[in-house]
Amino acid sequence: MCVDLVLFPLDTIKTRLQSPQGFKKAGGFREIYAGVPSVAVGSFPNAAAFFVTYEFVKSMLATATPRYLSPVTHMAAASFGEVNLEALVVGHGGRSSTDVACLIRVPSEVVKQRAQVSPSSSTFQVLSNTLYQEVRSDQDL
Repeated sequence: MCVDLVLFPLDTIKTRLQSPQGFKKAGGFREIYAGVPSVAVGSFPNAAAFFVTYEFVKSMLATATPRYLSPVTHMAAASFGEVNLEALVVGHGGRSSTDVACLIRVPSEVVKQRAQVSPSSSTFQVLSNTLYQEVRSDQDL
């Protein structure tokens, strides 16, 4: 979360530079932290999934590898932590770890980017508008 907060202003500037409405109309340099709540909401479940997976894989590998390979065990557990626990447990069921990560990351990223280019709106307003637009577009199909 700390890294997210430190890098957030750079991400906001990048998002506003890429906005079709232009940098200045998208908010320029004002309200540079617009959309932070959505990052916090998405960051915590991602961190939890990582650490649950990391600890699970580390405990499994620690019993099967010699002590001198402990650094390799930690590296492998961290790598699997990035992939996600779902791939280990239910990966054979048709769901990939990418699907699970996307269920957490994509909604928070959409809300964050929309809040960054609409700094006068609260994150809750952006979330409400996004849900309304998405539900309405699904009904049109």
